[in-house]
Amino acid sequence: MILHRLLNLTSMWATEVLKFLWFLWFSCNAYLSTRTCIFRKEISQLQKKEVEMKKQAARGSKAEQKAKKKQVEEEVSQLSAKLKEKQAKELSALGYSSGNGNEKSNMDNLVKAIAGVSVSSQPENTKVSKAKQRRDKRAQQEAERELRIQAEQNDIVSDRMVENEKLERKLKPLGLTVCEIKPDGHCLYRAVENQLAHLFGGKSPYTFQQLREMAAAYMRKHTSDFLPFCLSENLIEGDSDESIAQKFENYCKEVESTAIWGGQLELGALTHCLKKHIMIFSGSFPDVEMGKEYKSADGIGSSGSSIMLSYHMHAFGLGEHYNSLVPIPI
Repeated sequence: MILHRLLNLTSMWATEVLKFLWFLWFSCNAYLSTRTCIFRKEISQLQKKEVEMKKQAARGSKAEQKAKKKQVEEEVSQLSAKLKEKQAKELSALGYSSGNGNEKSNMDNLVKAIAGVSVSSQPENTKVSKAKQRRDKRAQQEAERELRIQAEQNDIVSDRMVENEKLERKLKPLGLTVCEIKPDGHCLYRAVENQLAHLFGGKSPYTFQQLREMAAAYMRKHTSDFLPFCLSENLIEGDSDESIAQKFENYCKEVESTAIWGGQLELGALTHCLKKHIMIFSGSFPDVEMGKEYKSADGIGSSGSSIMLSYHMHAFGLGEHYNSLVPIPI
């Protein structure tokens, strides 16, 4: 009888211990999940800051850019080391340390934790849910995307510096400098909007979206002037006139309602819509002049000053980009 009672008490004690251990494991796992989300956000913020610092360093003379680049690398290295040290200390509080004789396991767990992969022990036959597989796949794709962007930035920095130096040599005698425009697919229209704001006392009469709609409307009205050029790469032998017209209409719809990049065709439409002389300066290609008929003999447009833009081939490595050109601050 006494032995039976002892066995019952032992069983009850073991159950309570298991409950406590389960609660402790669940709490630690939830805390680790929260901390690793914060870690990923901190790393992402540092990467964005590094890209922004490198963009700022790619300005000025070659000597200045070289000095700034070295300074940025040193600062980023220090920030990265501090962040890693901070995160390692926080993870060490959860058992991820290098002094317990199992450094490889701890390092694997540390990497997995920062990457957002669960570090809890699971039986080999445990089935991973589809939702978790999708989350892990998205996390991996995002990490690979960040690495590609970083590698791309490193690859194009020299081309960008050369392009910027050539452009600066063109603009300096004219008293002009680059006003950075957001690279979101609307850069051409935002650059024109910025120019109009300078020409009209601080506020543009048209938003970038209105400029898109104006360009599309003009192209529809003057189809014969634009259709051969905007569809030249997409026409298939045997296309009917109806299908060609539909493709051109689809192109115009994209111009007015999406973030599709604008180019020389759209600028050609805008120069007539706005009745403005437009100059596009580039460090990679010859300068382009449009709307000469709106430029008076003294070099001033008939409705005000010319629209001045810059074209960049190597600004971000994602394709062409347009900026606005403004007078150098005195």
